[in-house]
Amino acid sequence: MPAVVKSLLEKTGTAASDVAHFILPCPFAKLDQAIAKQCGIDPAKTRDNLSATVGDSGSAHALLMLVHVLESAKPGEKIVVAQFGQGCDALLFEVTPAIADLPKRGGVSGALARRKEETNYLKYLAYNGLIEMEKGMRAEVDKRTALSVLYRKNDMLLGLVGGKCRQCGTAQFPKSRVCVNPNCKAVDSQDDYGFSERQGTVLSWSADFLTYSMDPPNHYGMITFAEGGRFMADITDVEQGQVDTGTQVRMSFRVKDRDDKRGFVRYFWKAVPI
Repeated sequence: MPAVVKSLLEKTGTAASDVAHFILPCPFAKLDQAIAKQCGIDPAKTRDNLSATVGDSGSAHALLMLVHVLESAKPGEKIVVAQFGQGCDALLFEVTPAIADLPKRGGVSGALARRKEETNYLKYLAYNGLIEMEKGMRAEVDKRTALSVLYRKNDMLLGLVGGKCRQCGTAQFPKSRVCVNPNCKAVDSQDDYGFSERQGTVLSWSADFLTYSMDPPNHYGMITFAEGGRFMADITDVEQGQVDTGTQVRMSFRVKDRDDKRGFVRYFWKAVPI
């Protein structure tokens, strides 16, 4: 890795002292700082590898760290992103003034601030398929995905895109040819309207111990939105007793279930209490 980073700096005409941030995912404590020093880069410029809060996200981890760094980076700063596996890669970036024009967003820090920690090691093993669980008869239903429907309804299912009536302004999910407003009922008046970034409210809910869930009970309920639109969704990142009618939620794109017979993972939107 030091040879690759030194070659990068030499080819780009960059002095090691000019590097403001050094990114190197590494599971071994302080080894990234040792490598930075071998490259001539100040070890203090080594960025947090997020091992204590995220863990290891695999081949995407260097990019995850880059996004985290860009949350606080300033124009003109140089960032070296390095990663090793079956070989080594190193990239050099320079932050431009355009970073100041980015709209405000939660980013990695925001996601970590609202995370739900799991301290039960057996649950960790179960969630990641590292131990075999006895799921019972209720888990034997065939969860086959209709891939043709998933393709046709891509915007609705993966983007949570519904419709909004041009005549009366009523939003609805899913979008349909006829407006759901009984005082409107306009035909073919729907424009695309995204719900993924909008805050919702729990209208009704249930904590189900009968349906199979890896983390019982299975919470789900009817989610409504201020400008219109409602649909039934799973409620996640909650413990029993933390959900009630009127709970404010945000939408989060999560794993819905796994089709083990065909090796397919289905994703959909779930509600997370704010």
